[in-house]
Amino acid sequence: MKHFSRVSSKWVLGLLMLLVFAFVAGCSDTDESLNAPADAGQQSVLLSRANPKIQGVMAIQDRHTPSLMKDPLVVGTATGLTDDGEPAIVVYLESDHGGKAVPESIEGIPVRKVVSGKIMMFRGSTATGHTARYPRPIPLGVSGGNSKDFAYPYCCSGTLGGLVQSGGTQYILSNQHVFAGDQAASANDPDVAEVGQEINQPGLIDVNCSDISADYVGWLTTWAAEGTNVDCAIAQVMPGTVDPMGSILEVGVLSSQTLDAYIGLLIKKSGRTTGLTRGSVTSINGNFTVGGYDECGGEPTTAYYTGQIVISGRKISNAGDSGSLVVEDVATNPRAVALLFAGGRNIALCNPITDVLDYLGVSMVGN
Repeated sequence: MKHFSRVSSKWVLGLLMLLVFAFVAGCSDTDESLNAPADAGQQSVLLSRANPKIQGVMAIQDRHTPSLMKDPLVVGTATGLTDDGEPAIVVYLESDHGGKAVPESIEGIPVRKVVSGKIMMFRGSTATGHTARYPRPIPLGVSGGNSKDFAYPYCCSGTLGGLVQSGGTQYILSNQHVFAGDQAASANDPDVAEVGQEINQPGLIDVNCSDISADYVGWLTTWAAEGTNVDCAIAQVMPGTVDPMGSILEVGVLSSQTLDAYIGLLIKKSGRTTGLTRGSVTSINGNFTVGGYDECGGEPTTAYYTGQIVISGRKISNAGDSGSLVVEDVATNPRAVALLFAGGRNIALCNPITDVLDYLGVSMVGN
């Protein structure tokens, strides 16, 4: 199933609480003090899924999500904060016309409504230096995808997100819909995704849909099956083609450790289309209906995801940023937080990185 923010050529996603509120309300300056080790520990206790109070809000959110989403203009729910920094149920709307029946509070928990637009694959032609062909071995956070992901007159690509490993073998990490999104045969595209297909850099969208053998950097290895609640895939690295330390363009080498998301966490990501962008985790436990396509330029599809991370920020992502690795916003060896796979208006939807790594049976490459 193809969904979300892969790009298509047809159109070429106390004081501590006050600090969190200041960022969520629109502070534009990056304050790395929130991500310092001591503060991060306190912050995660307060605002992560490990906090019993947050767990209680998440449970109420989950109980009421089915009824809230009976409104066709409600695209998702999550646990976040009110404007004054109190835990809240966040209801995401396709437009201002939705959510008329959404109450101001549910079981005593305040409700915040956010117009996010549809959550689905972005389409556009914006590009950055991340679309270039990089000398081998390449950094990650750049354009790439399945070299066979085209159906005349369309071709599709996304982002080579990060480097993972298992048993001494290294793999490029991205989304299922970037590496193995071709799940339907059609007259214009009779084949489907198969193990062993070549992954390229840059992606087809940035080379006029040309399948160029010199651009190959990996072999498609495995991907998440439908209904697994993660949108992820890996490709075994071809020898000498990828930086073995997994350096990400404009981010650098990561930590080998990961970080559980918490509300207010400052993050950054490096992606094919928007390059390096910064924002914050604005809600967790996101339950969303996500739209996409069963192949490049194919038939519309929808899938339902639960327990996702929502990040927000100015121009946080766009078409082709699918597969980007979201990391904490620190200067040296940031820890991976999530894998971006979908988006809407000024928000992006991400799989928790621990869910991705556990599903694939791999670990992050880093210091």
